[in-house]
Amino acid sequence: MKIYQKGDKKLLNAWAFYDWANSVYPLVISTAIFPIYYGFITESNKYIEFLGFNFKNTALISFVTALAFLVLVIITPILSGIADYTGMKKKFMKFFCFMGSIATISLYWFDIDNLTLGLVYYLFAMIGFWGSLVFYNSYLPEIAFENQQDSVSAKGYSLGYFGSVILLVFNLLMVNFPDSFGIITEGDTQAPLMAMKISFITVGVWWFVFSLYTFYYLPNPKITSKINSKILFNGFKELKEVWKILKVHPFLKSYLLAFFIYSIALQTVILVAIYFGEQEIDWAEGEKTGGLIVSILIIQLIAIVGALVSAKVSEKFGNIYTLIILNILWAILCFYGYFIETSNDFYLAAGLVGLVMGGIQALSRSTFSKFLPESDNNTSFFSFFDVTQKVSIVVGMVLFGTIDQITGSMRNSMLFFMIFFAIGAFLLIKLHKKIKA
Repeated sequence: MKIYQKGDKKLLNAWAFYDWANSVYPLVISTAIFPIYYGFITESNKYIEFLGFNFKNTALISFVTALAFLVLVIITPILSGIADYTGMKKKFMKFFCFMGSIATISLYWFDIDNLTLGLVYYLFAMIGFWGSLVFYNSYLPEIAFENQQDSVSAKGYSLGYFGSVILLVFNLLMVNFPDSFGIITEGDTQAPLMAMKISFITVGVWWFVFSLYTFYYLPNPKITSKINSKILFNGFKELKEVWKILKVHPFLKSYLLAFFIYSIALQTVILVAIYFGEQEIDWAEGEKTGGLIVSILIIQLIAIVGALVSAKVSEKFGNIYTLIILNILWAILCFYGYFIETSNDFYLAAGLVGLVMGGIQALSRSTFSKFLPESDNNTSFFSFFDVTQKVSIVVGMVLFGTIDQITGSMRNSMLFFMIFFAIGAFLLIKLHKKIKA
């Protein structure tokens, strides 16, 4: 097999193509059809008895999501440490990718009657998706030169948005016109529901099949050490070492603090946006499902433009300055989200979310890569970055679920998260001044 050198166009395209493969999961499962499906099967009773407790349906899925990320926080350092010392980065990326795709296919059997098992599938699918990303992201400085990283990172996100929209449109056609796809079951509401379940299978298959192209081109380091008890905990040791390195790299440390703060709000809002629309918006009769679908498409299509525009803006004004603007826009959006009630308000919010969502995600990844010191163990730094992001999601989802459970409304959480974006912008402004000094 030919080994492609750093900066090679084929290698860069293959790396970016994994976004095409896996982005169908966050769109269809986390953002689009699964929230609608989950809302449908729990519609008769917004409060669910689970493990002896009475949970609001959206709070329950928030807590399960937080659990998934808590598991990832624990296992990611272990696996990244093993990857650094054994050269198994590609194997771990494959493991999480294939586990996630299989668990996603298994969501076909998610039902209110087997809620516990269904939530286990949901848990493992999420672990698989996010677990693969830490190894995927850690390849960036290894396959791309610094002047290529912004563009290839943005290209990955753009491919992801575009590919996921293609599959989403196909799945939405199935849901809205099940008869045309041969999906015929008893009862008017059962055929669309079956189409949603079949869509979970299409996501898992898409993710699995297209990832093979990426795995064909990505370098596969030779095994340098065997796994032993010492290596098993080297990941945590490496995180500690990274923390020590941060003390002599104040810019990187300051950036990570800002990233942690605004990620608490960013990732949570992205994960719960459609649940918010499903419950908090006053839809006209028969408008809800179609309206949510339109909102999702608006977000994804505009996000493609947002990611590319943000990359261009960062070239002219710098990454940190661009991230400051994006955080301010997100804070305004959260404030606006607290007051929206009509479908037209929600469509406008969807367009604005799409515009700033792709940009802040792509720039967050590439900005961190640019701040990294010269090192052979990039996986350790990206593991630290990944753990930072995952801890922020745990905090965000627990806060969201708790506020939702206590107050019975997601609006209060949206207003609360505005504060995190404002603090993120403030910290980035301080960092920007230090860099310019």
